[in-house]
Amino acid sequence: MAHCYYHALSSVRKWGGAVEDYLALHQWFDQSKAIFADPRHRALRHHAEGIFMLETLFGATIVNTDGRVVPVRLIGEQHVREDLGSIPSFADWARLITPQGWMLRGHRLDEPDSVIGEDLADDGAVPSGSPTKTRRSVRVEI
Repeated sequence: MAHCYYHALSSVRKWGGAVEDYLALHQWFDQSKAIFADPRHRALRHHAEGIFMLETLFGATIVNTDGRVVPVRLIGEQHVREDLGSIPSFADWARLITPQGWMLRGHRLDEPDSVIGEDLADDGAVPSGSPTKTRRSVRVEI
């Protein structure tokens, strides 16, 4: 489905009430379009944990304008199934992420930062376009 409004219409057909009863829940799933405007945005919330996050944020149930109590988890499952055909786990999405070098460059906070100074020229000058760095190491005590 292309727009949250159509997910909400689908919810109305399934459980009654009005579009406004469901729109905020469906919009929550698609807020990630603000940072990634193609179908990959779904990796952030369109999975089993995302459905449980929806329930945590909106409560276990809503009462629609027809007075019907509707489980929020079912609304989340509807949204994800309409977009993907099934409900993946976050692990299903994560398996498709190809690790990049920058993802693997962690440093312990209690050791001198070995990256500081690597981009400096032999004379200590900072190359243009590089963030400002110094040759001194920083030790953080925890």
